[in-house]
This record gives sequence, C-alpha cells and structure tokens, in this order.
Amino acid sequence: MITRADVDQAAQRTAGLLRRTPVLAADSGAVPGQVWFKCEFMQHTGTFKARGALNRILASKERGELRADVGVVVASGGNAGLANAYAARQLGVPAAVFVPEAAPAVKVAKLKAIGATVVQGGAEYAAAYQAAIVHAGETGAVYCHAYDQPEIAAGAGTVGTELLEQVPDVDTVLVAVGGGGLMAGVAAAVEGSAKVVAVEPELAPTLHAALAAGEPVDVAVSGVAADSLGARRVGDIGFSVAVRCGVESVLVSDADIIAARYALWNDYRIVVEHGAAAAYAALTSGAYVPAEDERVAVILCGANTDPATLQVKEKATGRPQSRAPGPVNEGS
Repeated sequence: MITRADVDQAAQRTAGLLRRTPVLAADSGAVPGQVWFKCEFMQHTGTFKARGALNRILASKERGELRADVGVVVASGGNAGLANAYAARQLGVPAAVFVPEAAPAVKVAKLKAIGATVVQGGAEYAAAYQAAIVHAGETGAVYCHAYDQPEIAAGAGTVGTELLEQVPDVDTVLVAVGGGGLMAGVAAAVEGSAKVVAVEPELAPTLHAALAAGEPVDVAVSGVAADSLGARRVGDIGFSVAVRCGVESVLVSDADIIAARYALWNDYRIVVEHGAAAAYAALTSGAYVPAEDERVAVILCGANTDPATLQVKEKATGRPQSRAPGPVNEGS
C-alpha cells in the first residue's frame, strides 16, 4: 500500500534527476470533454519507469543496501530494464538485466548500450524473473521489481503530482494498466483531488479481472499491447490502491488501441507504443465518455516502439494495422 506521502517523498528524493514532462491540450472537439495529454513518453528512456527506478535505487542507497560492486538486478525485456539500467548508470552502480530468450534484439542492444549486463534465458518473463531473484540472493544486488514494490509505484506516482501542478482542476485521469504500478502511484498522488480510470486491453485485463474476483488473479495475455501491458496479474500494490481509491476499469480492443495510436500520430505527430495508446483509446472508442465539462488528462506513458508500424495499413479497410508484439513483458 502506498499513499500521497510516499509519492511526495519520492518526488523529493528524485528532484533534479527526472524530466518534468509537458502537458498538451487536445484539439477542441476531437474527443468528448476537455482533454490534456501528459507527455510522459518524453521521460528518460522513453517511459515513466525511470521515475520508479530512480526512487527505488536511491532509497536502497539511503538504507545502506546498495553495494557499489554488485548494484541492482531486474527482470525485464523492455521498459523496466531500460529504466533501471539508466538509473543505475546515473548513480554509478552496475545493473544486471535478465531477459527472456525471445527478447527483441533491438531492446537487448539498447540495454547493452546503456551499460547493463544482459543475461538471456527462458521462454517467458516468468523464467527471467526467477533467475533475477536467484541472482539477487546470491550476490546481494538490490532487486528492482517492474511494478510491484512500494518505491517503484511511489516513484511512478510523481507523474500524478506533476499533473496536478500543471492542470490543478483536472477531474479524471486515464491510465493504462498492466501490472498496475503506474496506476497505483497516480491514484495515490491524486487521491482526494481527481478520480482515476484504469484502461486495459481486452486481451490483458489484469485489474478488471481482479476487481471482479475480489483479489489479484492470473489472466491470459495476448494482443498488440502485450509487450508493455503484459503482466499476467495485477500487483498487490496496484490492487489495494485501486480498491481504496475506487479506481474504475474500462476495456478497449486491439482495434481501438491501433486506431488511437494512429490518431495520436495523425493529429498530433505523437509517436507512442500500443500500451500508451490504450489510455487514449478509452476516449476515441467511447469506452469512457466524459461529461461535457469534465476535465480529463490522458497519461501517454511510453514511446518505445517502431515508428514504421504507423505507416502500415490494412488493405481491406484502410484502418491502421500493427505488427505482432514482442514477448509478454512485465506490464505498467
């Protein structure tokens, strides 16, 4: 469980190390309500995850847990790995990143370029996770979870405190959910000031299923956003904060996500990954319909994607088409 106090502490701890990402007003009439985009895809390494990574590693250093010789370890074939490798480099400690064998070569290359030691093994993220846990136990490296640690979620929540400063009278915040770390942090940050709507792919409904079951449960994961919203269950922190804050969950289809991603490019020249476009898809598809005077912020949380896919169209319909996603990853 995390609170606004945890998020404020994270903001103080990471001050000066993160980008204050801008807010862009959407074109009037493009979608219902008054809409702003929180452009978190402009954060270091291309996603919000740098916030949690820095907060986690700095907090570990404060407690005397961070060793300069072994540094940190994370299991991730994507955004969390990049963020933690970046944060470790900024703080001058090594980072080991465990990735599935099928991790895209471009992401592995990025991790190595940042300076991480990359260890590949196992068919899925779960195998990489287990190997990373063993590594942490054997070496004393600080383990940085992709989403389900208090300091990771609280760091992600600094997106929310920034947003409240930029759009003080925001009513609703739309957040994409995979593992739930970003949603938990933002919900804690804006609790008492704005409501949070979690947006999930129909083919990866972790929070939606957990709210229906009354507890986190495993779900089958597939679809265009599985590379970034590919957690098989929502984290305990995400679930507990969602229940406490009354977070609503809405679902969007792959077609909705693809169309929203293309609309962001076509209308604003914003390039984001499918997971980030999911939040906007709630508005463009009608999965969430704001009131006429409702002030809505959409967190565009990541841009680690291939821009070339924006130009691929389905011949029969003319609708935007996507390439197949990479391996199931850790989630937002």
